[in-house]
Amino acid sequence: MVTLLINDVSVNMIVRLIIRELPMDTPDIVHSELSRIVSLEGVQLELEIYRLENESKWCLEVVNEEGTSTVWEDLFDNDQDALDEVMSCIKEEGLKAFSEPDNVVPFPAN
Repeated sequence: MVTLLINDVSVNMIVRLIIRELPMDTPDIVHSELSRIVSLEGVQLELEIYRLENESKWCLEVVNEEGTSTVWEDLFDNDQDALDEVMSCIKEEGLKAFSEPDNVVPFPAN
């Protein structure tokens, strides 16, 4: 899992912006129906599970209330595996996994 602080912009949004600059035959992003917003201890986390339409592996991204995006480096064979992974992480590590500054890798500035 890698956490990127990207000035309140999720990796998913950056991918969408990059795709807009690619040729028209660029594949669309497919969002899993398992994506959701969860509330824990009064804190909301956005769980994003998605893949490119021509790929079979799924990406997992969690965005906290401050806009910090946590993206797993590993891809998942199916969207249920991705959801199971994030729910297990939340159960084992709690909200600190998505909020502690020690887990944040700043996005490189140009």
